[in-house]
Amino acid sequence: MKTFEFVVQDKEGIHARPAGILVNAIKGCSSKVDIENKGKKVDGKRLMAVMSLGVKSGETIVVTAEGDNEAADADAIMAVLKENL
Repeated sequence: MKTFEFVVQDKEGIHARPAGILVNAIKGCSSKVDIENKGKKVDGKRLMAVMSLGVKSGETIVVTAEGDNEAADADAIMAVLKENL
């Protein structure tokens, strides 16, 4: 299991456009990916679930990748987060 934290920098938080980009990137991963905010954990491959977290700017999310390719998947997700959020 590979886990990392990310502080959202986008001034609008995780809204529709970046959530869609993030979910599409996670769907390309072979690992199971969960995203957690304020104690609520959701499947990272489900757009509405990710948006339901209501992540605001400056909040920290915890991303967990679990599977055969978890390290590479976590790195890829981190890159998408840095580029889009």
